[in-house]
Amino acid sequence: MNIKSFLQSLVLFSVMSLLFISNVSAQNKYDFNQFWNESLTFAQQPFHWEGNDWLKLGVGTATVLAVTQIDQPIKDAALRNQSEINSFPVKAGKFYGEIYPAAIVAGGFGLYGYLADNQPSKKIAFETVQTVLYAGAITTFLKIVIGRARPFTDKGIATFRPFLPFNDDFHSFPSGHATLAFSLSTVLANNVDPDWLKILIYIPAVVTCGSRVYQNAHWTSDILAGAAIGYFVGKWVSNTHEKNEPSRVTFDFPFSIKIALN
Repeated sequence: MNIKSFLQSLVLFSVMSLLFISNVSAQNKYDFNQFWNESLTFAQQPFHWEGNDWLKLGVGTATVLAVTQIDQPIKDAALRNQSEINSFPVKAGKFYGEIYPAAIVAGGFGLYGYLADNQPSKKIAFETVQTVLYAGAITTFLKIVIGRARPFTDKGIATFRPFLPFNDDFHSFPSGHATLAFSLSTVLANNVDPDWLKILIYIPAVVTCGSRVYQNAHWTSDILAGAAIGYFVGKWVSNTHEKNEPSRVTFDFPFSIKIALN
């Protein structure tokens, strides 16, 4: 998905989601006012970071830079083994990293939350919208500012053309698909029990990451950065609400499903 299509999808997702939130929310919880206030809080986070937060950012940045050293060998290995380029896992992985699964999850849980007046379901829908918008905005900004060449251009791992918003050939870093995949999986994993299900939920996100490298659309370091953005934004959003509403959607193996109520 090029950045123009990504932005169009993100804007459409934003408008539909905010209209949905403003119309179906009740009891002044998970409504537009809460979304607005928490968005301002999120935007102000770097101004309140302490030493440990900056250390995490530094370690993460150093890790991504270190991984760039194996970007080319991994690309070469992927290109030598592209016989399954049109296989179901590859296509499914790419799809999971697009905006549609997040829209389905947000819409499904939001509608159920409204019809059943179920707060945990409203929470999942609300957090999905927040995480996708926040993480998507960060990734889009970095793509344009950094302007890294995609691997299929054959320009190497260190070619950059910043501030070319409509030239998708230079929007490799970070990976938007990895960002959205880990955004969605992190929100879902933070809202379900038991632990085996949390692990299972991350499998599609991992497949997304592998598919993007396999399709020669991203370097491995792009994937790592995008996944980190989606994961940490998702954790921040869920932790923000966890303080006030530590509810979970619980699944009892193998088939019964229970949604915990406060």
